[in-house]
Amino acid sequence: VQLVESGGGLVQAGGSLRLSCAASGRTFSSWTMGWFRQAPGKEREIVAAISWSGGITYYRDSVKGRFTISRDNAKNTVYLQMNSLKPEDTAVYYCAARADYRLAYEFADFGSWGQGTQVTVSS
Repeated sequence: VQLVESGGGLVQAGGSLRLSCAASGRTFSSWTMGWFRQAPGKEREIVAAISWSGGITYYRDSVKGRFTISRDNAKNTVYLQMNSLKPEDTAVYYCAARADYRLAYEFADFGSWGQGTQVTVSS
């Protein structure tokens, strides 16, 4: 499976960005999808995950109420709407796919990764 992220960029604190991840593969609708991020000198961490149907989502505590993950299975695309951005959200954001319908949010649970897109939030 191939994952291609887009939508990153530079934004001021308090602003918004919407990340998109386009996936190849005819079984996208059965995959769990996730967004991870990695800041310089830090480990990659889960941001959000979404079940195959979109009915179940997971968010890390620091983004709850600000970020929304969603998916469009007809377009093989997953999104991450990021509002009220903070400088500490600055990182490379990665889309990840898990060939399993069961929701998961650990790094090791995801087998396919995109190339990443840079998000920079200025203060």
